[in-house]
Amino acid sequence: QVQLVESGGGSVQAGGSLRLSCAASGRTFGNYVVGWFRQAPGKEREFVAACSRSGGVTDYPDFVKGRFTVSRDNAKNTVDLQMNSLKPEDTAVYYCAAKDAPFTSRAYGTYNYWGQGTQVTVSS
Repeated sequence: QVQLVESGGGSVQAGGSLRLSCAASGRTFGNYVVGWFRQAPGKEREFVAACSRSGGVTDYPDFVKGRFTVSRDNAKNTVDLQMNSLKPEDTAVYYCAAKDAPFTSRAYGTYNYWGQGTQVTVSS
């Protein structure tokens, strides 16, 4: 089992950057695929990034590709999401999630463990 805690959210103007971090407990963090999702008020939770167990494979939807970068450090049990060129439509609560499976996925229902979320607000 793994517990996840996000940090790094905040308020920023459009065009700015934020770096979110997800800290995981557990000695076998390297066995887990990690995903980042977000949910804005009145909208469904949506996928923004995923990272394979080793960090060697990443996946992004088109609307963040080139702006967001996910990376992990298994020695430190952390996964970071660097967000650049932020837009007002990026405003949401951001969640990290983990699953004990070999492949990344964009479907939030496939992830077993979730953090509490961190708010990101981008103003125009």
